[in-house]
Amino acid sequence: MSAAAGPVETRSAAPPCDPPANPPFSYTLRDTLDADEHAACLTNWQQQYDQLSAGLFAGEFEEFCFGNVQLFREALNQSVHQAGIAWPGSRTVAVPIAIEGTGWFGGETYSEDSMLTLGGSDELDFRTPRRLEIVACTADTAALNTYALQVEHRDLEAELAGRTTVPASPQQMADFGALLSTMMASLRATPDLLRHAQMRTAMEQALFATLLDTLPPAPASPSLAPSCRARQFVVARAREYMETHIDEPITVADLCVKLGVSRRTLQYSFQDVLNLNPVKFLRAIRLNAVRRALKQTAGSERTTVADIAARWGFWHLSHFSAEYKAMFGELPSETLRRAG
Repeated sequence: MSAAAGPVETRSAAPPCDPPANPPFSYTLRDTLDADEHAACLTNWQQQYDQLSAGLFAGEFEEFCFGNVQLFREALNQSVHQAGIAWPGSRTVAVPIAIEGTGWFGGETYSEDSMLTLGGSDELDFRTPRRLEIVACTADTAALNTYALQVEHRDLEAELAGRTTVPASPQQMADFGALLSTMMASLRATPDLLRHAQMRTAMEQALFATLLDTLPPAPASPSLAPSCRARQFVVARAREYMETHIDEPITVADLCVKLGVSRRTLQYSFQDVLNLNPVKFLRAIRLNAVRRALKQTAGSERTTVADIAARWGFWHLSHFSAEYKAMFGELPSETLRRAG
């Protein structure tokens, strides 16, 4: 891995938990030549890195901070020992995406099959193998646990208390790592999309939802499954809410909170009544909203497809374009051009 002295790109703004007067996001990308320099990169963490293996140090660090989350990726070509703490009131989950050998984390060995977690009050005790690339998400504990309680009726922090590794399958780990990598790649290409509050909310909820899917919940009692009449009632209330908030980028989490049901109950209800899961139903609603916005703002020199998609929470632009074309038979740029 090649490395250059100093920052490649840095955008300064508010990391998680900073005062709201600051800008709403930050992006940092650096190549590092020293373990101390690398340790200082992670916003709001207090760390010390000691290089353990011999040779020139070459590291790569990338970070996005917005809302209640901090996404970061770090790659190292030397074994280091990391000590310190994360920012107070946080929860970190990390997965290796490239690793040679095994390492040590919080009293346990870890490998390519390990998903790691760290609480905001936990001491970091992390020895890396000689080569490691890892992606991670650090989230505000209160925001994450509130989401888990409202959407899944789970006390996630109680489930993770005292853990250093997470019991996830290789496929679940791969899915979580792929989401983090894809999300960071999208933001790297167009970081300014984070200035839209809807985009920040959509990405935050996508992270929280995938994390909850990754962590296996306790088995649900069959007796708790809602009846057919109850499921019909849930769908009717959900559709009523969506119709009265048609100009807002509603999410599955919003519906769960407003209706007082779990995501699983919402899933069962939509699947039985409409033969369509709530995610696809909401995606169709949002795609139609984007289409209307494109037609209404056509001809404006300041209007871009990316901006309108971001307002409705579509953060992966290539996926959005494919979904839009599959739904309407044309690309969003074609809708904009034709309406203009």
